[in-house]
Amino acid sequence: MDAAIYTLHYDVVKDFEPIALLAKNPVLFLAKNAVPANDLTGLIAWLKVSPDKALFGTASVGSPPHIAGVLFQQIAGTRFQFVHYRGGAPMLQDLVAGHIDIDADAPVTALPHVRAGSIKAFAVTARSRLPSAPDIPTVDEAGLPGFYFTSWFAFFAPKGTPKPIIDKLNAATVGALAAPEVRARFGDLGLDLYPREEQTPEALTAVQKADIEKWWPIIKAAGIKAE
Repeated sequence: MDAAIYTLHYDVVKDFEPIALLAKNPVLFLAKNAVPANDLTGLIAWLKVSPDKALFGTASVGSPPHIAGVLFQQIAGTRFQFVHYRGGAPMLQDLVAGHIDIDADAPVTALPHVRAGSIKAFAVTARSRLPSAPDIPTVDEAGLPGFYFTSWFAFFAPKGTPKPIIDKLNAATVGALAAPEVRARFGDLGLDLYPREEQTPEALTAVQKADIEKWWPIIKAAGIKAE
């Protein structure tokens, strides 16, 4: 998504060789406790009653929470005001303090506050529930099917890296991701490892292509540019 927001001095597709997909990182759709809704359907109804009144926090212009909020408005047919912060920490602090109404944040930072009862979590923006938070429904289960938003992590090499080296790097990556301690650590961070059959250069190419086709038009249509 960065290539649609920032002016880069390289081409994110043409200047790199894919090695392997690592993990995906959906976000939790969150609200302050004072919001008069107990589930995602109720939140959408509340937002529709008072359009442009609610405050939606983002980590910055063009950050994952911002893009997730734009997509949410499109799918749910709601409107709210964006409040852009200088990072995710102050955004989450203001949600806990009740200064903003809603936001979307990574599980690793949001879950401690959800478990402490400081904020509400309505859904995870993925097709399956998080192993680290099996009590939080998916967006499909919560009443907003198709509201998928997932960042992902992967390894790339410079363009022109010989295939034998790519193959060796891929094998080393796959081997590391199979280690129980590595898998446990990714789980602790709220990250979902891709299955073995998707830890390939070909799968990474397909995911990158699909994301470009999905997100770049949304970002451009919303006029999102880094400040």
